[in-house]
Order: sequence, then structure tokens, then C-alpha cells
Amino acid sequence: MMPQEFSGTFTPLVVLELAPDVKEEAVTWLLRRIRDSQQNGGAELLIEQLSLGFDADKKENPNLFVVGASWSRLLSGAEEAGLFKEFNDGSMRGFTCANKNNFKNFHGEGDGFLSMAECQYIIKHELDTLRAKDETHVPGHVEAKLYPGKSIVRRLQSKGLLIQIFPLHEKEELKRLCFSWYKKVRFSFQPLDSIRHYFGESQALYFGFLEYFTLALMPMALIGVPYYLFDWEDYDKYVVFAVFNLIWCTVILELWKRSCASLAYSWGTLCRKKAFEEPRPGFHGVLGFNPVTGREEPQYPNAKRQLRIYLVSLPFVLICLYLSLFVMMVYFRMEGFVLMIHDQEPTFWTGILVFIPSIIYAVVIEVMNLIYRYAAEFLTEWENHRLESSYQNHLILKVLVFNFFNCFASLFYIAFLMQDMALLRQSLATLLITSQILNQFMEAFLPYWLQRRRNKKMIHKVKKKRTMTDNELTLAEQVRLEADMSTYLGTFDDYLELFLLFGYVSLFSCVYPLAAVLVVLNNITEVYSDAFKMCRVFKRPFSEPAANIGVWQLAFETMSVIAVVTNCALIGMSPQVKAYFTDSEMQLILWTVAIEHGLLAFKFILTFLIPDVPKHIQIKLSRLEFESLEALKKKKMLEASESR
Repeated sequence: MMPQEFSGTFTPLVVLELAPDVKEEAVTWLLRRIRDSQQNGGAELLIEQLSLGFDADKKENPNLFVVGASWSRLLSGAEEAGLFKEFNDGSMRGFTCANKNNFKNFHGEGDGFLSMAECQYIIKHELDTLRAKDETHVPGHVEAKLYPGKSIVRRLQSKGLLIQIFPLHEKEELKRLCFSWYKKVRFSFQPLDSIRHYFGESQALYFGFLEYFTLALMPMALIGVPYYLFDWEDYDKYVVFAVFNLIWCTVILELWKRSCASLAYSWGTLCRKKAFEEPRPGFHGVLGFNPVTGREEPQYPNAKRQLRIYLVSLPFVLICLYLSLFVMMVYFRMEGFVLMIHDQEPTFWTGILVFIPSIIYAVVIEVMNLIYRYAAEFLTEWENHRLESSYQNHLILKVLVFNFFNCFASLFYIAFLMQDMALLRQSLATLLITSQILNQFMEAFLPYWLQRRRNKKMIHKVKKKRTMTDNELTLAEQVRLEADMSTYLGTFDDYLELFLLFGYVSLFSCVYPLAAVLVVLNNITEVYSDAFKMCRVFKRPFSEPAANIGVWQLAFETMSVIAVVTNCALIGMSPQVKAYFTDSEMQLILWTVAIEHGLLAFKFILTFLIPDVPKHIQIKLSRLEFESLEALKKKKMLEASESR
């Protein structure tokens, strides 16, 4: 299903909003380039200006355009974009127009063969690959220089001439997805195929990982409840749980790789080749030639970027870590002061007062993480990375280092310097509960309240202008409503939250077994709140093909290595183990280090023993590769025979 037809000529899929002050000649030039044939360097897409209708006298931005394409153009775009679809034999193969009738569910002219998300991805891909030819600048805007072979859309974005570009929601399909996803209490798996069909692989893999992580926590949660109840006052009996932690955090990540590979294969992204990366819209520098593409594009010295990273960004991160350490020491002073008051005159109120420093510290941690996030984004942008992947990797590294230190430093201090397991349990519980309450407020309630206010205001304005009784929104009203929605910024914050929760469970849940239970409850509510935000709060994001969770897999695996070291150290500190080494503490340390090294070695051996891709999928991929080689040989033999 698609949104309503526009002017009876084509189905609108994507919205372009240009700045209100864009010159008329620039608009005319852009529309011509978008409509022009591919042979002439155009995108060969359909585009029309949106009539604002009821808002025409409200000084709304008139530069709103809807973009679509004919089915034949979408099919050729699917081949150009390298989409994989299911073949008649059940395998996943790269779509080609020449072989289109051999693909499953391809009927007639191909209507309905591509999902709406795929169609929108194709249009975005075609707009991104729209290249400048002999133009030196955007007409009417001398400051917006153009370089031959460079992306026009990216240049318009970097110069602020293109405000936003987003895909439209499809009302009926969205209603069905909402009902099957979050509008009813469900005890089954999430509709990952439907999520992928509507939002794309990147978002579907996040929800798949969230679901997998929640299920993987179940054994630990089931063991943790009786363990917590029977050992409430005995903080020393955590050795068995720590050993379980060691095995758990290794096995679940390896099994996730296999589960992820199965999903990616069924969605046609596992064997898809990575597209050649173009420079980011914000990348700038002196004009030069790219030795790979031979095109003119901005060049920025790598040495200068490295100087910015090591002389500015790195010192800034270290200063922030020092500030985090200073805040932690203030927290411990507050904790000591409150405990002293409670010990001198224990009452009900002083018992409550004991938890106040931890709650304040948890709130401060969340605020510091938020402020640092904005600073890290500014610094990473200032470093001027050429590729989006490089930008994301540097940003993730900065944010992960600070968040890890900020959230876990106090717990490491309590565990290994103070060696106070009771205080460690209390601090971990307070941090977990407080951070989860704050996250649910910031991620669910606040966006919902703000968006609800915006929607009510917009709908009230629509009804005020209408004389008709029809409750259905027109296309102009739908576009205006969605244009004012919040922009979905990707899965960065969602994965970051799961990373920190994984850290709380894998590092210290042996002294607070209910940690896994709290995280399971958080993840269940997270599914519903994230699903609601995706469907009702944010603009629809463009589908992003993905075969895995990217750099986050490495982040989780790094955390699992730290968890091995941490749990081994906690085991070595337990009175049961110390009882075997009463004569020599050095022997205890040496044995702990030796066992920790052995477990790390076992962890890495396990990584090699468990294949990342299941055997049946490996066979299918090998068969496709063999068939491709055979087809290439036949083609060469045919060409050779024809040349004779």
C-alpha cells in the first residue's frame, strides 16, 4: 500500500523541504536535474511542488516537494542500488531487470514487488547520486560551489539550502504494524520481518538484538531471584554466580552473531557488497582530485586531522574523565557523611537518607553523559572526517570511553579499593533503578508529551480551516504534520543504553543478582516505548541496509573481556577462595591472574569454534558464488565464440 495518489500522476514517497529563501532559479534548476533522464545526468524521478492549501496564508514554507518514480524506474533503481530479493529457488540474489521474472513474488510489471521502504531507499539513493556536471555553483547562490562529479543533494544539505529530506508514512500499513507490535500485550516474539519491511534492516536488527538480549538474560534472571532471596545478608557467596557470568557473557555474543547472520541472509543483506562511500555533507577542504574516483572534491590533510584529534580531542576527553573522577570523590564524601549520621542515630529517616547520595550521583551521571554527548559531537564534527563511517567510529569511541568511566568508575572503586560488597550492591541497585527511571522519562514520556502537543496544535489548525466533515488528512496536511515531527537520529543512543546495561549485568551482577531482573523489565518496557516512538513520535527514517550491528558488536565483546577480568578479581577476593591461600597473598594473585588468562584464552578459542555464520547459510552462499563463477565462464566462452 502507498499514500494517496498525488494529482493523479504518481505516488508520493519522499518529501524534500528547501529553505524558504532559496532563489527561484535554484529551485527550477534542481527540479530539472531531478526530472531529467539518466542519459543526461538526471535522476529521472517524478517531483511536484506541494500545495499548502489551508496554510497558504500562514507564511508556511512554500518550498515543499514530493518525489516519486514510475515502477520501471524503481526496478532499475533496485538493480543500481544492489538490492537482494528472494529467487524462485529460495535463495537470496541481487536483483536484475533482465532476470526479474525469476524472482519470487514478481508478477506482471512488478507492482508491489518492492516494499515502500525499499522504494523510498531507492529514491534516496538516486537523489544522493545526482552529480554536478559543468555547474560551478548552485544557480542564484554563488557561495554554494559545485564540483564536477560531486553529489548535489549533499552540497545543498551542507550549505543549508536543503532543510530536510524524509520518507512519508503509509497510514494503513503503519496501523497494522502498530497493532501487531505495541498496541497489545504480547508474549511472543516481535514482528521483526514487518519491522524490517516498514523501517528497514538497520532498525529491525536493533529490535532483534534487544529481543535477543532480553531472552539471553532470562536464565540469569531466573537464577538471580532465588540466589538474591537466600543470600540477602551474605555478600560472600558470589563465586558460583561470577563463574556463570564468565560463561554467559561469552556464549550469548557468539550465538548472537549466528542469529544475526540468519536474519541478514533472510533479508538479503548478508552477501550484499558495501557501497562506495561518498564524503559526508559536512566535510570541507581545499579543492583537489580524488585519486580513486578521479573527481574533483575537497581535500583535507590527514596530518591536520590527527593533530586535532591528539592535541585537542584527546586532552578534552581526559579532562572530562578527570572531572568525572572529581564528581565521584564528592559522591563518596557525601556517602561517608550520610553513613556517619545514620550510624550515630539510626532512624527511619536516616535510613532513607542513606540512599540520597546514590540517587543524586545517578542523576548527575545521566546529566554529565548528556552534556558530554553534545561536546563529543561538536569535536568529532570539528575533526572534519571525510567519511560518515569514520565520523561514527570516532564519535562512538569518545562517547563509550566517557560513559564507561562515568558509569562504572565508582563501582570499580567500591569493589576493589574499598572492598565493600554491601555498598557495591546498594550502589549498583540505585544506579540501575535511577538510570532506568530517567531513561524511560527522557525516551518515552517526554517525547510523547511534546509530540502530542504538536500534533494537537496542528490538527486543531487543520479542523479550524476546514468546512468539510471528513476526518481523513489530505496529503498536504499529512506532509506538514510529519515535517514538524522530531527527526529520528538513528540507533546510537539505543545501543549505548543496552551497552551500559550489559556492563552492569556482566560486571557486577554476581553481588546483586537482581540486576538481570531489573534489566529484563527495562528491556520489555523499552520494546514498547521504542516501538511507539518509531511509529508515532519520529519522522519515518530511511531504510538502511545492514548485515550486523556494526561497531557495537566490538564494543559488547570488549565489555565481555573486561567482565572476565572483573569477575575473576571478584572471585579472588571472596573469603572462600582466600581461605585456600592463608599463607601467601601473592600466590592468590598469581593463581587469579593465571585463571583469568586461561579463561580469556578459552573465550577466544570459543570464538573460533562457534562459526559466525550457520553451516546451512555458508553452503547457500558458496553455491551462489559457484553459480556466479560458472555463469561468468559461460559468458566469456560465448563472447569468444561470437568473436570468431
